[in-house]
Amino acid sequence: MDNREEVREFLTSRRAKITPEQAGLPPGSRRRVPGLRRSEVAALSDVSVEYYAKLERGNLAGVSPAVLDAVARALLLDDAERAHLLRLAQAADGSDALVRPRRRVPRQQWKPHRSLQWALDAVTEGPAFVRNGRMDLLAANQLARAFYADVYADPHNHANLARFQFLDPAARRFHPDWELAADIAVAILRTEAGRDPHDKDLHDLVGELSTRSDAFRTRWGAHNVRHHGTGTKRFHHSAVGDLTLAYEGLEMAAEPGLTLTIYTAEPGSPSEEGLRLLASWAAMPQTPAPRPGD
Repeated sequence: MDNREEVREFLTSRRAKITPEQAGLPPGSRRRVPGLRRSEVAALSDVSVEYYAKLERGNLAGVSPAVLDAVARALLLDDAERAHLLRLAQAADGSDALVRPRRRVPRQQWKPHRSLQWALDAVTEGPAFVRNGRMDLLAANQLARAFYADVYADPHNHANLARFQFLDPAARRFHPDWELAADIAVAILRTEAGRDPHDKDLHDLVGELSTRSDAFRTRWGAHNVRHHGTGTKRFHHSAVGDLTLAYEGLEMAAEPGLTLTIYTAEPGSPSEEGLRLLASWAAMPQTPAPRPGD
């Protein structure tokens, strides 16, 4: 992905989101563009208008950390957006090779070490799986394979959560909050693009989704990024019905760029009972899928 274009579109999109009032400036009048003017961001960042315009044209090479921090404050960037801006600057300097994860091994060539699979299989109370930044499902315990049965069911998904989200109609049933889930998926991919702009497989995935999904293309153009470490999501599983699950995402020190995610249900909740029912079904895949209340 072209670094200058990424920088230009990211900074422009962040500037457009900030109102003068949010930045502590008078609203003014006769604004021709949404958000702040370049001159206002420059003033808030304590740099010249010409210098900030150069940054927004995509030239972050050689920019000092102090200036990046000032721009981040002026644009009210959150932690994920600050990290993304820093990675874009590192890529512009050519220093990204020193800080980005090791070159990604193609999905079809990556195999989990047996101790990793043992660790996943030891998690029996909830789905546990490993994914990369492209949202490929790389390894899973039995409950995660049952949980993502719809993802694995269609070979065209290639066990990729983003492809399932935007190209498989089953995703809208599986995700009751489909719009939110779609926003999260794209933000994860956009974050990965900033982390490793040289990932050809990611380029190919983004190109495919942009061509085949208007919903993806619109979200990709928004340049939103996020940290996706903890939270709660709602699901509707075809076998056990509605589930509300908390999740924790853990970066794997031994495998840079990979994330171990574990879903759990609140103790004593209907969702905990739903996971137990799902585990029973997963243990006997030859039987018809149970329904809540059976």
